[in-house]
Amino acid sequence: MDRLQSLRVFVAVADAESFAGGARALGISAPSATRGVGDLEAALGTRLFTRTTRQVRLSEAGRAYLEDVRDILAHLQAADDAASGAAARPVGTLRITCPQEFGRLHVAPLITDFLDAHDGISAEIIMVDRVVNLVEEGFDVAVRIGPLPSSDLTAVKVGEVRRVICGSTGYLAEHGIPTDPSDLLKHRLVASRIDAAAPQWRFGADETCVLKITPRLTVSSVAASLDIARKGWGLTRALSYQIVQDIENGSLQIVLAQHEPAVLPVHLVHVDGRRAAAKVRAFLDFAAPRLRRIADSS
Repeated sequence: MDRLQSLRVFVAVADAESFAGGARALGISAPSATRGVGDLEAALGTRLFTRTTRQVRLSEAGRAYLEDVRDILAHLQAADDAASGAAARPVGTLRITCPQEFGRLHVAPLITDFLDAHDGISAEIIMVDRVVNLVEEGFDVAVRIGPLPSSDLTAVKVGEVRRVICGSTGYLAEHGIPTDPSDLLKHRLVASRIDAAAPQWRFGADETCVLKITPRLTVSSVAASLDIARKGWGLTRALSYQIVQDIENGSLQIVLAQHEPAVLPVHLVHVDGRRAAAKVRAFLDFAAPRLRRIADSS
């Protein structure tokens, strides 16, 4: 097996955490995958995986090597596409990661229109409320809400969202409208799992007002906390894009607007800058204007 194919096998086995799974992904036999990784380890003089009868895990050297190999293969694919002319036509599988609610409300409806416009592309959307490492986990594009740390990633800003406190008009009529963040301590508060990890809500443009909350109820998703707030049980915290329709139809009302913390930027993030594959460039061109309209409306 040549060195390039061995690198592809190494990545496939690392992703699958299995020689058999990696082999299936590449359409080769399990012995071939084992031999390819063995050849690579022999050439490098180090173990890339630790193996037991039940598990295959990257070694410390393997974890460091994986990121470099992904980068090499991505640049080689970009060079091949440019040379063959494939870069002019978007093809392949586009892997996107985004926050759960943003994905459900906005990315999923958007991606179906994108696929209708590009019949050579298929897509996979992974909706998780954590920061995903695009290189290590093999994603093409991420939607990130919040300040971005310094990195080698390329970011396209598509808008801003607000952090808001909201409740139903019925609840507020019965329990009163808070006029100061400290008034929230007198109310029934519903927190999502993210809030529960650090039960502090910040207020003010400089976020120096920090309120330690004791929620009466904690749920595992923002969607659930908003459903409870709509039914008039208590107040909850959300991002402005999540309640646009609720504000329009009057099912929820924002309170303490004058005390809101600084807005959060929304970016589309990808790895390869100007050398990004055609499928990535096509998605950015398609998605950015639509997401900007969504952000503007919230």
